[in-house]
Amino acid sequence: MLDSEGFDIWAGDYDASVKEADESNCYPFAGYRNVMTMIYQTIMHQAPAKVLDIGFGTGFLTSKLYGAGNEITGIDFSAEMIQIAAAKMPNANLVQWDFTLDIPLSLSEQTFDFIVSTYALHHLNDDQKLTFITQLLMLLDDHGAILIGDVGFVKRADLLACMEHDGWDEEEFYFVFSELEACLSAFCTLTFHQCSQKAIAAIKRVQIPLDICTLFILNCIALLRLECTHCV
Repeated sequence: MLDSEGFDIWAGDYDASVKEADESNCYPFAGYRNVMTMIYQTIMHQAPAKVLDIGFGTGFLTSKLYGAGNEITGIDFSAEMIQIAAAKMPNANLVQWDFTLDIPLSLSEQTFDFIVSTYALHHLNDDQKLTFITQLLMLLDDHGAILIGDVGFVKRADLLACMEHDGWDEEEFYFVFSELEACLSAFCTLTFHQCSQKAIAAIKRVQIPLDICTLFILNCIALLRLECTHCV
């Protein structure tokens, strides 16, 4: 896994390398623009919205949301990425922070209409992802949603087959629907619909004062829907 210095070095070429992988339909960014479009359209249905982006990078997505009148807060650990994004979003609240450590204290008492993270949460292992997602849920406003774009699979066997073919970094931990379902089924109902190389997933949580819908957009596109029946 690249550290902040690695992403600083990559920052200048990041958008071009993502675009090349997307257009070539190559791992891990095949379908990248489709995912970004889905997230953008979801947020714009409720615009203007207050948006938190976890690992915003060069601001490819959030700069478009910013330009459309949404209020943007972002977390990223790369100073160079932040500099590029800040030029696109001069009035956004962009915080240099490593989200693998926790939520920044400055954001812990804020709430957001949408929390977005694209191609970032795979740096957390499965237990860390569940803990982090639970923390993010507490930052959502009424009717808020978490939108996550990342690589994911229905079963562990699918993940292992793809890992062998594409040669992943061992520190990349991608979503496995069946395992996520096993962890969340006590208070969520989950459904997953394969679409192609990417996935959309929704989590709804009830029996709390909020109507929260969490939408995941995953690589190996499919529709994952989680409807919660008990508070997390």
